[in-house]
Amino acid sequence: MNKMNSLPRERLPELQLVRAFAIIGVLSVHSTSYAVSAMTDSKYFFIYNFMNIFMKYGTPTFIFLSSLVLFYNYYDRPTTKKLIGGFYKKRLLYIIIPYTLFSVFYFGLLHYLHYQGRPFGETMESFIQKLLTGKAYTHLYFVFISIQFYVLFPLVLWLFKKMPRLAKWAIPIGLVIQWTFILMNKYYWQVPNKGSWALSYIAYFMLGAFIGIYYPKLKAWLVISRANAQPYRIAAWTMLWIAWAAAGLGHVYIYYNNRLHGTGYNSTLYELLWNMHTYFGALVLLQFAILFYRAGVRGWTPALERLGAVSFGIYLIHPFFLLVYRQFPLTTGNSILTHLWYAGGFAAALGCSWIVVELTVRYIPGSWVIFGNIPKAKRSGKPTDTPAVPLSGS
Repeated sequence: MNKMNSLPRERLPELQLVRAFAIIGVLSVHSTSYAVSAMTDSKYFFIYNFMNIFMKYGTPTFIFLSSLVLFYNYYDRPTTKKLIGGFYKKRLLYIIIPYTLFSVFYFGLLHYLHYQGRPFGETMESFIQKLLTGKAYTHLYFVFISIQFYVLFPLVLWLFKKMPRLAKWAIPIGLVIQWTFILMNKYYWQVPNKGSWALSYIAYFMLGAFIGIYYPKLKAWLVISRANAQPYRIAAWTMLWIAWAAAGLGHVYIYYNNRLHGTGYNSTLYELLWNMHTYFGALVLLQFAILFYRAGVRGWTPALERLGAVSFGIYLIHPFFLLVYRQFPLTTGNSILTHLWYAGGFAAALGCSWIVVELTVRYIPGSWVIFGNIPKAKRSGKPTDTPAVPLSGS
C-alpha cells in the first residue's frame, strides 16, 4: 500500500448536503413532469422546462456519491471474506428488502387502480418481471441500477487494489465503457429499457471511485478555499463551473425547442449534453456542498444534513404522495392558482414524505425494513459505507 493510501481518512459530513441537493433535484424533476406537458401555452413554460431538465442531476449524483463513499471507506481495508460478506448483508437488509417491499406496494397500487380484472397468473408473472428489472414503478429502476453496482463493486475494488495503476485510469475507463454501450446500443443492440442498466451510468460510478480512492490527494483541487486558490486551480474551478453551466443550459435549450416547437435533434446530442451536464454537475455539487457546509449557514445546514440522512426513504415514498396529490387537479382557469398547484406538488412530495419517514423511524420498531437504516439522531458526519441511491447511509 502506498504512502498516500496509508493516511487516515477524515470525516466528510458535507456529503449529507450533496444527498440533500440530489433528492431536491429528483423531486423537482418528478413534480414538474406533468407541467411540461400541460403548460406549453404558458409564458412561464421556460421555468417548468428548466426545472424539469436542469435538475436532472439527481440520479447521476447519487450514483457518483455512493461510489465515492464506498471506495473511500473500503479501499484501505483488507479485502476479506468477512468484509465482503458484511457488505452484501447490509445491502440485502437495508436496500434489497425495502426495494422489494416498495415494489410490492406500488405494483399492488397500480393493480388496484388499473388492472383489477387481470388473471392471477398473469399478474404474478408481470410482478416478477417488474421486480427483477426495477419496473414496478417509474422511479424504482434506480434502485435496480444501484443493486447492479453493488454486485460490481467488490470486483472493481479487488481489481483496483490488485492493480493500483488501473485505478488512476478509472475516469477514462468509465467514460469509454459508458459511451461504447450508448453507441453500440444505438446502432446495433437496441437493448430495451437502456436506462435501467448500470452501463448507462458507469462513468459516474468510476468518477466516484477515482475521487474516493484519491480524495486526500485531490482535496486541494476539490475544496474551493483561499488556502487552495493557486492560479492553476482557480482556472480549473472556473472551467469546470463554466462547462457545467454551458452543458446544463444547452441541455435545457434542446428540450425547450423540442417540446415547444417540435424541433428534432440527434439522440446522441441528448445523450452528450445530459452526460456533460450531470457529470460536471456531480463535481460542482460536491464543491458547492463543501462551501455551503463550511459557511455554516444558520438553520439551513442542519436541516439539509437531516434531509440527506432521510433521502433514501423520501426517494422510495414520494411518488405515492405525488400520485395522491394529482388526483385533485385544479379546475380553475386562474393562472396564479395553477402555478401554485404545481408548486404544491413539490411541497407535498417533500413535506409528506419527510414527515412519514421521520415518524416511521421514530415510532415503528424495525423501520429499516421499510426505509433502510436511517438514524434517529443527527449523524456524526462520518461517511457511511452503504449510501447508494438516494441513500442516507446504512
